[in-house]
Amino acid sequence: MLKIAVPNKGALAEAAVAMLAEAGYHQRRSSRDLVIRDVDNDVEFFYLRPRDIAVYVGEGTLDVGITGRDLLLDSGADADEVKGLGFGRSSFRFAVPAGTMSEVSDFDGRRIATSYATVVRAYLSERGIDTHVVRLDGAVESAIRLGVADAIADVVETGSTLRQAGLEVIGDPILESEAVLIRPNNANETSAYDVFERRLQGVLVARAYVMMDYDIRTEHVERAVALTPGIESPTVSPLHREGWVAVRSMVRRDAAQKVMDELWALGARGTLVTDILACRL
Repeated sequence: MLKIAVPNKGALAEAAVAMLAEAGYHQRRSSRDLVIRDVDNDVEFFYLRPRDIAVYVGEGTLDVGITGRDLLLDSGADADEVKGLGFGRSSFRFAVPAGTMSEVSDFDGRRIATSYATVVRAYLSERGIDTHVVRLDGAVESAIRLGVADAIADVVETGSTLRQAGLEVIGDPILESEAVLIRPNNANETSAYDVFERRLQGVLVARAYVMMDYDIRTEHVERAVALTPGIESPTVSPLHREGWVAVRSMVRRDAAQKVMDELWALGARGTLVTDILACRL
């Protein structure tokens, strides 16, 4: 039975559970449930603190997990990122009191407060910047005001929390993070894991694409299918109306409206766009 670690709370938890449900797996009904066995799909889910997931997977206690890229890298665990899962995106940045510093090189000899000490030490060490990294478990934006640090490194989404604390972001992002699928280093391939990864990949594709159907005159088919090439090839079927065909193809969701405009200009009519609930490629 495949043992899978899932975030039990925080920004990643709800989206992770939603993805697993879309992939056809049973999920817990109560936040008090710590372990769920999905006998039908031969998997067992363990709901853990996101920060601990990489450790359990790296030790080989669990076969696979979902956590943040930032948490994986900060853990130092013997686990590898398999693929990004497209949710929980965030940017990890340095912030300082407004107007005090302008470049990361200004940190030399200063104190940096963060909840991601391993990531920050590695980033600064690679650039030859000598600092004292202060590890905190949370609310690092208060560290400067309380005299614990001269700057902070933290996850930034909109930046509103930093601005309220009188801080401003400087330098390039330390890390761009998102939810990722992880496995132990040098893990062996198994049929159970292959099925699990294939299902998650199917959810990613279904979320990224829509199904587009339209009617077009035969003389415009080649130009039309150039706009909608699909994954392998579009389906083209003759219509009862002579000189016309129906085309069905997968189109990227973020480009669907533009493609519809171009097809209309080409003479396509009866264009329909529908969601894809599941997919295997």
